[in-house]
Amino acid sequence: MTANVTMYTTAICPYCIRAERLLASKGIDNIDKIRVDLDPTQRQLMMQKTGRRTVPQIYVGDTHVGGFDDLYALDQAGRLDPLLQG
Repeated sequence: MTANVTMYTTAICPYCIRAERLLASKGIDNIDKIRVDLDPTQRQLMMQKTGRRTVPQIYVGDTHVGGFDDLYALDQAGRLDPLLQG
């Protein structure tokens, strides 16, 4: 059982693509993507929840991981796999 992954994203976002690739390499291919460029309400919600304006903003389950750099650092520290296992 893997955790649900939610990612706030936009149409053109190189860091979003890198995050997707990293997650795909971990076997996560079903990411719930929320397009903040199409829905300003979702951007406001994202900013309220995370305190950040930039995308991607990634959640694994209920845990706010942060952006791509945070996701990558978590992986390098060996803490991403256990989080993804739920």
